[in-house]
Amino acid sequence: MGHHTLDEIESLTKKALLAHGATPFAATEVARAVRAAEGHGNKICGLYYVESYCLQLESGRVIGDAAPVVSTPRPAALHVDAQFGFAQPAFALGLIPGLDAARQFGTATLAIGHAHTCTSLGYFTEQIARAGFIGIGFTNASPIVAAPDGKTRVIGTNPIAFSVPDGAGGLAMQFDQSTTTVALGKITMAKALGQQIPLGWALDKDGAPTTDPEAALQGSLVSMGGYKGWGFGLMAEILAAGMTGSVLSASVKPLKAPVGPPHDLGQFYILIDPGTSAEFEARLAALGQLVSQDDGARMPGQNRRMADEVAVDASTWSRLKELTEGPTPSA
Repeated sequence: MGHHTLDEIESLTKKALLAHGATPFAATEVARAVRAAEGHGNKICGLYYVESYCLQLESGRVIGDAAPVVSTPRPAALHVDAQFGFAQPAFALGLIPGLDAARQFGTATLAIGHAHTCTSLGYFTEQIARAGFIGIGFTNASPIVAAPDGKTRVIGTNPIAFSVPDGAGGLAMQFDQSTTTVALGKITMAKALGQQIPLGWALDKDGAPTTDPEAALQGSLVSMGGYKGWGFGLMAEILAAGMTGSVLSASVKPLKAPVGPPHDLGQFYILIDPGTSAEFEARLAALGQLVSQDDGARMPGQNRRMADEVAVDASTWSRLKELTEGPTPSA
């Protein structure tokens, strides 16, 4: 296990993506997202995905030179067609006009369609909040969740993220969570490490609770809070697929599979100008004080800090360096 700076992580990630066919713009935006994930300790959304990004660029599952198309179906409704490329550059192109629309109309929506997985949804809503707006985001994913009392996979983990500005360029609050009891990545990481998972995370293919990550991956994950989490997951599905023109989770192959059809996922964001309420800042401050009156209590995301350097597994770092050399020649 070695320690590496975020600059090193971002630089090598960008080089690896460029070596496998991503444009400089796409590689830059994805590398920035990987950097942020690692800096916040979100390993599942960081370097963990880089190899699959490169292999999917090589196979064409993600289009490295896609040119996202921005359109405005309504004055306060922005749409970006990612053209089966990465979500990060598509969002970057839609963010400024989305913020302008929210500033003008008070509320705006930004729909990203036909995109690769965005990985960390909160990475995007945080950008909205740091620009001074409330950001709410929804996305879907490959199917891994069955309806309560069912066993057929219907939707993905379908995260929801919510970021609130503090009025000074920072965050007053942020949460980014799957609508399942646990993110799928924790199951796959447990399998890779040969570990069991806690009871209550997942069901096997017959719908029975399991602690075996392999059985969980063959079965389904459990919605957080049962029917309540299931409802939030369906809400994310409807917005992420229905409002972007992307596919339903049921049509998405495993996100890290090196070959196959494009992800064709959607992300849907709501941007709200808190300045439309004269009482917003006062109410937010009062709520923050109420939450923090007990020792250890805090608003979600309040103590998030970006690390200067992070620990990276030696094999992961070695593989990242290999990826910067481009695709392995066929035998």
